[in-house]
Amino acid sequence: MGVLVRTRRKLPYPPGPKGLPILGNMFMMDQLTHRGLAQLSKQHGGLFHLKIGFLHMVTVSTPDMARQVLQQQDNIFSNRPANIAIKYLTYDRADMAFAHYGPFWRQMRKICVMKLFSRKRAESWDSVRDEVESMVRFIESKTGSPVNIGELVFNLMKNIIFRAAFGTISHEGQEEFVSIMQEFSKLFGAFNIADFFPWLGWVDPQGFYKRLGKARMSLDRFIDHIIDDHEQKKKNKIENDVVDGDVVETDMVDELIAAREEEKSINLTRDNIKAIIMVRT
Repeated sequence: MGVLVRTRRKLPYPPGPKGLPILGNMFMMDQLTHRGLAQLSKQHGGLFHLKIGFLHMVTVSTPDMARQVLQQQDNIFSNRPANIAIKYLTYDRADMAFAHYGPFWRQMRKICVMKLFSRKRAESWDSVRDEVESMVRFIESKTGSPVNIGELVFNLMKNIIFRAAFGTISHEGQEEFVSIMQEFSKLFGAFNIADFFPWLGWVDPQGFYKRLGKARMSLDRFIDHIIDDHEQKKKNKIENDVVDGDVVETDMVDELIAAREEEKSINLTRDNIKAIIMVRT
């Protein structure tokens, strides 16, 4: 058995289009749409291999192969790949979306399902009803006048997400937060040569790493202030108590702070809280 293990050869990759030295199939990146991949599968089969720089990729194009990957062997393929930007902006996979499958991911999923996205929790958010009613009243006030429904719905979603996440009725800071999230979204999908050729990480003519640092610093500053404010309210026993005759509605930050104290089986850090908020919103 020992000899067999030591002499066993590495299994070859599936067949695929021939690539160039070092670059691999990078010259084909404009063809890697769903239609382009479908055409390649006709030439190379339902399971074929592509090499983009140093990255090896396998494309699945048949129902049987998809069932193997997504159902029968899903635990093997469950981890989501993350580029340099995603790793950095999620505090090294500190959230649930990009965490590796395992005990930590299961605990994070439990927290998200029970604390943030349960039906009971969703039904308790008065902020959703308040914002919808506000939009309906605005539309009623514009009877006989044209209304941009797309813009109204977009603003409605911004208001609901901001209130659900941070609990503030005023929209102070909302535009700043939206701007931060838009920059995060751009950086997640931005081309970075180091994702494909790690030894070229020092080549940064577009200032990509400077943008990464600035974006995360902006998020740190914004959410740290909100977390500090929530923790201070909790210390003063204001959170969840009656204030001026009104019950204070808990938000996403409140729930995550509470989970940090309740879940002893996982070390939920401030970075976890920030990463969850960033990805969930």
